[in-house]
Amino acid sequence: MARPQAQWPGAEGGLSPFAANPAASRGRLHDEPESPTRTAFQRDRDRIIHCNAFRRLKHKTQVFVYHEGDYYRTRLTHSLEVSQIARSIGRVLGLDEDLCEALALAHDLGHPPFGHAGEDALNECLAATGGFDHNAQTLKIVTALEHRYAAFDGLNLTWETLEGLVKHNGPLPPALPAPIAAFNARFDLALAQWPSLEAQVAAISDDIAYNNHDIDDGLRAQLFTVDMLIALPFVGPIFRDVMDSHPGLERGRLINECVRRIMTAMIHDVIAETTRRLAQAGVSSIADIRAHGGQLAGFSAEMAAHDAALKAFLFKHMYRNFRVNRTVSKAKRLVRDLFAVFVNEPALLPPEWAAGCGAPDSPDTAHRVGDFIAGMTDRFAIEEHRRLFALETRS
Repeated sequence: MARPQAQWPGAEGGLSPFAANPAASRGRLHDEPESPTRTAFQRDRDRIIHCNAFRRLKHKTQVFVYHEGDYYRTRLTHSLEVSQIARSIGRVLGLDEDLCEALALAHDLGHPPFGHAGEDALNECLAATGGFDHNAQTLKIVTALEHRYAAFDGLNLTWETLEGLVKHNGPLPPALPAPIAAFNARFDLALAQWPSLEAQVAAISDDIAYNNHDIDDGLRAQLFTVDMLIALPFVGPIFRDVMDSHPGLERGRLINECVRRIMTAMIHDVIAETTRRLAQAGVSSIADIRAHGGQLAGFSAEMAAHDAALKAFLFKHMYRNFRVNRTVSKAKRLVRDLFAVFVNEPALLPPEWAAGCGAPDSPDTAHRVGDFIAGMTDRFAIEEHRRLFALETRS
């Protein structure tokens, strides 16, 4: 199992030469005076934490709808876990921790209610007008839909944060979602290049977080068993070791201890492998990171194989479990119902949303309705559906 090297880029403290430097930021779309107490990336992180879309993540599905249990992850707790992992890796590598954290906290702002089920349903509903993509919706939220400041729409984040949000998984193809294409025409995000190492770290941290918390949530929901996990490579030996070292350990402690060890091993592997790739590539600046032509932050080949095996297991036993499938089916129907009634009767929307609509069933109305639904929490969507479709009587 790979371990961090004795010396790594950030071992002596301070920023590595290939880190994103807030003092050298490419700036914001709308000029603002700099803060006297915070760096540009700190300010981005703080704006994300205080925005409406971030608070709504509290009641947005990760895998389980909010009412299924208090212990299961939501989009908010998932984002916080991603942030912790990204910040930890970023510190060891000598990256800007504030940028790592900002990207991790904001990466799921564009998710609609009910997780991927809601996204799939909205994508179907909006197919005739370009579809729906949660990454593009995240950009739309932070550049237009948040209305918090007197001088501009959106959060007016730095170029580096916007770049990382849009292409944390790598360069984008020429066929861009409309929100990304429209904004990029105003503020070029160099979409054909790789993003900063901070963005790459945020992306792999997302992978680490959801794999591990889905083991935890899946076991607690009894979608699969410890005995089933023991058959897996990498994960299985960790469970066996804990069970052998602590016979009779209560189930909750067993799960927590094993998930902690799996997560630690993955983080150490990313640090070691990223350090190796950086040395091999000979990068010495953030410009080198962007021009490298490939991903520099990631798993070793061995860990990538373990990660793929774990994903396949979770896909089969958790994401396609009949209990989850039933919720997915109901969620999709609910989102389709909401979209259909609003797009055909935009006068049913709240006044501030109806004001931006065109004629019923027009592209403008469809996009407006899509934005409205995407911003809903699970709870609000369920209640809105009840208000619109339940014929209630009073005694």
